[in-house]
Amino acid sequence: EYIKKGFGSDEEFQNVLKERGIELKDLKEDIRKGVYINAYLEKDVFSKLSPVTEEQKKKEYDTNKNKLDVPDEVRASHILIKVGEKATPEEKRSAKEKIEALRARAMSGEDFAKLAKENSEDGSAQNGGDLNYFRKGEMVKPFEDAAFGLEKDQISPVVETQFGYHVIKVMDKKPAHTLTYEEVSKDIGTFLVNKQKRDEINKTVEALKKNAKIEIL
Repeated sequence: EYIKKGFGSDEEFQNVLKERGIELKDLKEDIRKGVYINAYLEKDVFSKLSPVTEEQKKKEYDTNKNKLDVPDEVRASHILIKVGEKATPEEKRSAKEKIEALRARAMSGEDFAKLAKENSEDGSAQNGGDLNYFRKGEMVKPFEDAAFGLEKDQISPVVETQFGYHVIKVMDKKPAHTLTYEEVSKDIGTFLVNKQKRDEINKTVEALKKNAKIEIL
């Protein structure tokens, strides 16, 4: 029933099964087996695993510390006034005047997020223009160059990109750094637990294969 709810109707659900050559009874059987297998793994395999220790996590961190380097990051908000590829000189001039006026309001102290929410033509407008943190190579170059060239709380001149005219405000900057153990400890723990589970599943499968009696009729 839960699977059926993902489809528009029972008929649509049945049609998908038919198109893929799946019998409903076979699907139910596969689900039943999956439930039993998961229950078996949790009860008889995973329950015997030793908890991951701090020592194991720290060892994993030290081994992979060189892979945890984070480059410079900037968190920026922007206001965008779009200019289409086929925009006339008059339309471009109008868009430029609009963005210049918005920049002047921001520079005079008006709330940038409110200006973005009410005027920006980008999807980020609903978040006050906030684009969250990004690294070099993730934004178009004119936008990236402007953002990384600003200090925290600075507002850019008008920036032109393939999308139109932008005004950018840098909300925060993070210099390149290596993630600390505290920042990744939880993720390392999850990784090691999942690794243990994968290893135990492989051992269990190999043991079952070894002990299975295969008869060729």
